[in-house]
Amino acid sequence: MSGKEEVSFDPKEHQHLRYNPLRDSWVLVSAHRMKRPWAGQVEKPPEEHIPRHDPCNPLCPGNTRANGEVNPDYDSTFVFGNDFPALQPGAPDPGSNQHPLFQSKAARGVCKVMCFHPWSDITLPLMKTEEVVKVIDKWTELVEELGATYPWVQIFENKGAMMGCSNPHPHCQVWASNFLPNEPALSDRCQRAYYQKHGEPLLLQYTKQEAERK
Repeated sequence: MSGKEEVSFDPKEHQHLRYNPLRDSWVLVSAHRMKRPWAGQVEKPPEEHIPRHDPCNPLCPGNTRANGEVNPDYDSTFVFGNDFPALQPGAPDPGSNQHPLFQSKAARGVCKVMCFHPWSDITLPLMKTEEVVKVIDKWTELVEELGATYPWVQIFENKGAMMGCSNPHPHCQVWASNFLPNEPALSDRCQRAYYQKHGEPLLLQYTKQEAERK
């Protein structure tokens, strides 16, 4: 026998591989490294004095956007087609005569921008309950409308310049595409496989386990 005392596993102290059921993959977790000294970059705090209406901000009511269109004097939510869309509905098909190492497929879709509120100096958590409800109702409407044509509709909000969002006006992006992005497609396959094997949705079982394990 070894003279060493057996050490019990502590996930906060010992590195380990952790299973990600949504990707069917294993991830290295080294939580103890959070204790190391850190002297990394410190970001500047966000702008504090944001005007309620900036005549130069293309998302504000009544202002002109980059494509020359003028926003209406909206007093609630406002949705418009992205002036610089990553996806367009009429993109041509690359065709099937391709080398297997250099394949391309048609990517078609619609990109929209949705403003949550006419004021620039407010964010979603600071809005009134009834204003937030209007935002959620509009999200639902967009998912139903675009989902009737496209298999994937994604609503997301980038916050801050680090994430590529330099405009403080409260808004989000809505992308609809004729394909499932890589991560959702992998998650979809994993969840379908789990359901076929266990007869219960993966995320429902995961939620139950989290509650039991506290």
